[in-house]
Parts: sequence; C-alpha cells; structure tokens
Amino acid sequence: MNPELCKKALEKIGDPNLLVNLVSRRARQLRAGVGPLGRPFIPDATNLSLEDIALKEIIEGRITYEYIDEKETEKKGRKRSKF
Repeated sequence: MNPELCKKALEKIGDPNLLVNLVSRRARQLRAGVGPLGRPFIPDATNLSLEDIALKEIIEGRITYEYIDEKETEKKGRKRSKF
C-alpha cells in the first residue's frame, strides 16, 4: 500500500480501524470482479494494487459509509445484516 494514499485517506475517514475495514472490503469486491461493484470507480487504475485503488476511491469521495446504530435498529424490529 502506498503510504501517501493511506495518510490522505485517513484524513478523510478519521478512524484507522474504519479505514482498514473499508479498504479490505472494497479490495475483496474488486478481487471478486462480479457486477458493477467489481470494477474500479476511478478512471485510471492501471499499475495500482487493489488496496491502492480502494484508497484512491476513498480519497476522491467515491466510497462512503454510514454508521448503523444497533439500538435504533433493534427498536424498529429490524435485524442487523451481516456485511
């Protein structure tokens, strides 16, 4: 992984644990290569590792996330889905 991309992505996300989870999940999607999520969201992904592609997507704002409040989900009677 490119350390400069890591620093820039961490500035965007703020939490290193969350960043690791986002990058690993996105790299898995790219590795699977199935459907629209299996392709990079950035125009020039040549000569980049899957992790660097994920980092660039985060930096450019092409990947987002949202927190799920477990207590609120339980109140509404919905089951929390597994990743």
